Amino acid sequence: MKSSDVGLKRILKAFLYSYDGFYAAFKSEAAFRQDLLFCLIAGGLLFFLPVTLEQTALMALTLILILLMELINTAIETVVDRISPDYHDLSKKAKDIGSLLVLIAFAATGLVWSLILIPIAFN
Repeated sequence: MKSSDVGLKRILKAFLYSYDGFYAAFKSEAAFRQDLLFCLIAGGLLFFLPVTLEQTALMALTLILILLMELINTAIETVVDRISPDYHDLSKKAKDIGSLLVLIAFAATGLVWSLILIPIAFN
């Protein structure tokens, strides 16, 4: 399924495919919509926090990590369901590991934000 497109046409098509992926995830996945809302609110909050530019960048990257892991989880679930909608131990394992990706991203975000904001709160 290799594309014969090159140059600017290939880049433009890649953007369209990415848009299609975003639209599909947004339309079909409540978890993605919830994570996106959380990240938008937390990202907006960054503008009002007394943190350095480097801290802001690190905190924003952790929010992006959440969205990346949710998209990977969604892709795993979609592929597993495409292979077979029937229950299988390996399907459950793949989906559970995808879910763990999201949990770890949230934990990392909580840790980074706490390490930055707690010292500020107590100064």
